[in-house]
Amino acid sequence: MACRAEWRRLLLVATVAVTTLPAGSVLAQDAVAQFFRGKQITVIVGSSAGGGYDVYARLLARHMPKHIPGNPGMVVTNMSGAASNSVAAQIYNVSPKDGTVIGALQNSAVLDALLDMSLGGDAKRLRHDATKFIHIGSATIDHYVCIARADAAVKSFKDLLAQELIIGASQPGTSTRDYPAMLNSMTGAKIRLVSGYPGTREITLAIEKGEVQGLCGFSWSSLQAQRPDWVKSGFIRVLVQEHDKGHPDITKMGVPLAVDFARTPENRRVMELVYSSETFGRPYMLPPGVPVERVAALRRAFLDTMRDDELLAEARRIGVVIAPISGEELQALAEKIYATPAAVVEQVKQAVIYKAP
Repeated sequence: MACRAEWRRLLLVATVAVTTLPAGSVLAQDAVAQFFRGKQITVIVGSSAGGGYDVYARLLARHMPKHIPGNPGMVVTNMSGAASNSVAAQIYNVSPKDGTVIGALQNSAVLDALLDMSLGGDAKRLRHDATKFIHIGSATIDHYVCIARADAAVKSFKDLLAQELIIGASQPGTSTRDYPAMLNSMTGAKIRLVSGYPGTREITLAIEKGEVQGLCGFSWSSLQAQRPDWVKSGFIRVLVQEHDKGHPDITKMGVPLAVDFARTPENRRVMELVYSSETFGRPYMLPPGVPVERVAALRRAFLDTMRDDELLAEARRIGVVIAPISGEELQALAEKIYATPAAVVEQVKQAVIYKAP
């Protein structure tokens, strides 16, 4: 009921705002519609097709055009690699800065940019300045988990502190690689990584085949969308929640929080900073330089799409969680994260260095 009341409040605010728009705002709306009419917006997903980020982006693309002034078309493409920093570099350096290209980056890209900012000159890895990206919004807040096949020797996270678990991972900078690395260094877990998988779709296939025994840094919403039967059938166990507060449904299952296993208070603070990026969930970003009136229109259209009855019905059907965050909120959170003291950033950098058990 509280959620419904909040949506009604937001709808009332939006309605009042629209009916009281000054003449200049109306002209801006008309200009936005004129620009987008007949054009096509491309959403570039920074991970492989079939994964969680891809599922969300394609859901968005099926419903958002009707909420954008001018009703442009919208297509989704994929560019996996470098923990979605390939897409970040593409939209920052190459793509037009007019609102026709949107990046669907992995939420870890925010933290990755923070770590890169601490490097000097030629040592920097990234070819973009993430602090200048414009946030449109996120479809949900992520809650990451660590899972293992039920037939693995490790049955709980406490077991993982004493026994090895072989899991699949992508490249450094992704949650599937950095989160388990941090569990090893901050809690003493004994995780052995098999890295190099393009995305979670490929890792889940490897789990089914028995190539690896589990996966960490895996979004709960992705697990529900990609493998909805795994928990119900007992094929996997959820070992731990990689989140600072946890998800109510997962907590009811008796799954503990990883931060509660931190070996020191300092380790816990480092883990909480890393997990703060999960608030970005499934973020959508524009490059710097997009005209402000188009940014405002796309932000409004995004939130309108997130409460669209047809989108919500499809989301329920495919098992996707919708809990949107506005672009303004994400912009403020990004600024707060990028203001993290250098000493803390260095601790995070050391924490995500993988050390085999």
